[in-house]
Amino acid sequence: EVLEENARATYKELAKKLGMKESTIRKRVLNLIEKKVIKKFTIIVDPSKIGKNAIAIIGVEVDPSTLLNAAQKLSEIPEAKFVATSTGDHMIMMEVWTKDGKELTQIISEKIAKVNGIKRICPSIILERIKE
Repeated sequence: EVLEENARATYKELAKKLGMKESTIRKRVLNLIEKKVIKKFTIIVDPSKIGKNAIAIIGVEVDPSTLLNAAQKLSEIPEAKFVATSTGDHMIMMEVWTKDGKELTQIISEKIAKVNGIKRICPSIILERIKE
């Protein structure tokens, strides 16, 4: 909860906020990293600020025998920021960032559709992010 406000908070700031010693915070964070509870530290980017104005969540249906290979190939597409296998309406879900609708259409037709085993592609364009 404390980190949701600012992931750049120092150990000293966290210690003060939590009423603990800085060394305790440091040891606990290092322990969480070692146990792989914390996989990595990251940032949240506003895509529009870096020229990515067409963001889509894309559901992909594939031949079941190609699921894992297709998911791996889709994850290699540079514009794909997120790829996951899933249950529900689509076997694979992905998030794609492009500069505009034309580029998004190209990515879908020239990269996604050409992956072996793809049966159906269902893009949904994001209009506005409400919460990260």
